[in-house]
Amino acid sequence: MRFFIIGFGQAGGKILDMFLENEKRRGSKIKMRHLAVNTARTDLLGLKHVPMEDRILIGQTVVKGHGVGTDNELGAKIAEDEIETILNAIDERGTHDMDAFIIIAGLGGGTGSGGAPVLAKYLSEMYSEPAYCLGIIPAPEEGKLYSLNAARSIASLLKYVDSLILVDNGAWKFEGLSLRESFAKINEEIVRRLAILSRAGEPVEEELVGEMVVDSSEVINTLKGGGIASIGYATALAEIHKKSFFSFFKNKKDELEPLENDKAIKIATLVKRAALGRLTIPCNIKSAEKALILIAGPPEHLDRKGLEKAKIWLEEQISGIEVRAGDYPTRRTKYVAALVVLANVTDIPRLKELQKLAIEAKIETEEIEKSKKTEIFDEDIEPLI
Repeated sequence: MRFFIIGFGQAGGKILDMFLENEKRRGSKIKMRHLAVNTARTDLLGLKHVPMEDRILIGQTVVKGHGVGTDNELGAKIAEDEIETILNAIDERGTHDMDAFIIIAGLGGGTGSGGAPVLAKYLSEMYSEPAYCLGIIPAPEEGKLYSLNAARSIASLLKYVDSLILVDNGAWKFEGLSLRESFAKINEEIVRRLAILSRAGEPVEEELVGEMVVDSSEVINTLKGGGIASIGYATALAEIHKKSFFSFFKNKKDELEPLENDKAIKIATLVKRAALGRLTIPCNIKSAEKALILIAGPPEHLDRKGLEKAKIWLEEQISGIEVRAGDYPTRRTKYVAALVVLANVTDIPRLKELQKLAIEAKIETEEIEKSKKTEIFDEDIEPLI
């Protein structure tokens, strides 16, 4: 899956930077293109793996490179005013061999929250490739204003994206870690999922053939519909069976390779853990319209029967019947990883809570503005009533 990735704002830029670092470390040869867009110069300069020529500073005449704070209306206006700059940068890098766009942004702040919907709108109008957004919503303790920003951004994004993949900061708390450290861990989890998804349909390592192949068109068909998606992930060490008393009755090949039955069970269990464990945003799995399973790991630990068994199980769990499944054999890891994409989910309790906080924030903001106006009039003229 060849993504054109745009990291919009501080959070989006950091995740893009970490993703590129991960791909370099793994020696990935998957063709991708990328941009980091921000209104804050210091955020762009803090990136380590995004080349300088792939960093775009917008809004210089308005905010002088200092960012927009939490003002996502200003972030949207700046993005609208400078959309030609961003689109020209995308065209210069080329899109003809890309499968999809993916905008990564934090939805609680100003630049990414305001700019991502604007960019999504133009991408959907100008290109035939689907446009996705991977959006991070704030935890409740980050403040009601952040929730209001996120609610506005989500409502706007759903008008234009082919799928909105949400990540809930509130569901990804790590005990004993500071907020900064916790955010870094969340970003790592996002990158792991994005790395597996980007390998769908791409050429595998030399002489390795997948048991069941999922190409980019199947990922696109799973995600299309304009709804919200959640991604689950699970991993296990690809262990080799140890010798036992019964090894005397087996040849050396049997000692090194797990039994087919064991492999099938491991794959099916791993998929269940991914689907029922920690999702990027907690949701009722039964409300998912479609789903996608991707398994990656050493080829001797992948199993078609296990994958088919997991596919049947997931078909029984979701509301729809569309479940696609495939694997990506690689010898560059000692682990087997399972990725489960739940597409067009509708039962998401966290979004109801977010909306409630957003409404409260809106009422409080309106009351503050109203009181300011009253104070101004009190100074100038006595009210009639």
